[in-house]
Amino acid sequence: MGHEGEEQQDTPLIRASYDPSGDGSAELSSRTGTVWTAMAHIITGVIGAGVLSLAWSTAQLGWVAGPVGIIVFAAITLLSTFLLCECYRSPDPECGSTRNPSFVQAVEFYLGEYPVRYLSKNQSELQAIQKSNCYHKEGHKAACEYGDNIYMLLFGGVQIFVSQIPDFHNMAWLSIIAAIMSFTYSFIGLALGLAKLIENGEIKGSIAGVPADNVADKLWLAFQALGDIAFAYPYSTILLEIQDTLKSPPPESQTMKNASTAAIFVTTFFYLCCGCFGYAAFGDSTPGNLLTGFGFYEPYWLVDFANACIVLHLVGGYQVFSHPVFAFAERWFNEKFPNSGFMISFYSIKLPLLPAFQLNPFRLCFRTAYVVCTTAVAMIFPYFNQVLGLLGALNFWPLAIYFPVEMYLVRSNIGAWTRKWLLLQAFSIFCLLVSVVALIGSMQGLIIAKWS
Repeated sequence: MGHEGEEQQDTPLIRASYDPSGDGSAELSSRTGTVWTAMAHIITGVIGAGVLSLAWSTAQLGWVAGPVGIIVFAAITLLSTFLLCECYRSPDPECGSTRNPSFVQAVEFYLGEYPVRYLSKNQSELQAIQKSNCYHKEGHKAACEYGDNIYMLLFGGVQIFVSQIPDFHNMAWLSIIAAIMSFTYSFIGLALGLAKLIENGEIKGSIAGVPADNVADKLWLAFQALGDIAFAYPYSTILLEIQDTLKSPPPESQTMKNASTAAIFVTTFFYLCCGCFGYAAFGDSTPGNLLTGFGFYEPYWLVDFANACIVLHLVGGYQVFSHPVFAFAERWFNEKFPNSGFMISFYSIKLPLLPAFQLNPFRLCFRTAYVVCTTAVAMIFPYFNQVLGLLGALNFWPLAIYFPVEMYLVRSNIGAWTRKWLLLQAFSIFCLLVSVVALIGSMQGLIIAKWS
């Protein structure tokens, strides 16, 4: 292991992590991203294991409101994405000299002054593989229960290693693998739903969705379902990081809009197929997750494979949402301690069967501590999914809607009470109302989970 010193700071690898210009953006020569790599990053961030829960959401809303809700939120996400893409460069969105390579920097620039969820989902997928094998051997009525902590620790250990990937510019391969995994388990869930539908010989479900004991209970379930759909799309906190990896020309905003349109179209297709086929197959008995809920027991090996694909996808998904946090923290500490050897020194390490890579002491310590903390949080909270639903409801409107709208208004110099200003404010208020009702539904679900 050889010490490389401060002179190593001028290499492209280090410039991608610590930009001497101070704006956190990568050098033009190191930005090689294309519409395809951007799509891979987006799909990795957006299509999570939650796609398999959309059948439950569709069941709560019914055959009309369920599919319409998925399409409406796809349109909302695309609009907010287009607004945010315009904020990457300033003053001109295509050739402006100032770049905002992260969501936080863009908010600070225009307005003045997060991946724990993947850990909570991961343990259920690993546990589901054991359960599937148990049900296959012992029968579908067997009591197949397993502890969570060992799987959380294993996943956290993998993330400590993978978290040493320097930044988004070096993550294209991981996002591509994760995107392939998401397509794989989505196809499996879709195929199993279709097979079950054919086996039943009928399309289950109704216009109104799953019946409830009273109107209030039905509203709670509908609110939760809307929240699940709403939070299945946005990726605003990672959009500008992805856009910062794109080569130019063509303008980054143009490439990002094309990638976002294609990725959201693909995502919506899978969401509709998994949601509708799952509801059609199981009707009022639709589980919260087609694979881990056990909507399907057999073929157990295929269910195992699908759950393994989810685990691999969540490895990439965790990294996609963690790297903006890493970049923000490393940029802040680098500004506070610009001459610290702990911050700027890099070491060349060569492991057997692996290419040599650069290791920074601060990066190793901070990212390891971050993974350890998120793993601990996911292990401690017994109702972690419900807690995350609550946090998602709190974050959806400000992060995915309010900030993109306000930044776009500032960048485009749109005056108050003009037609465009009124339309964008109406859009923001509508999404705020959705976020409020989803928050109410999530709080009610958390209370039930706690006291039932």
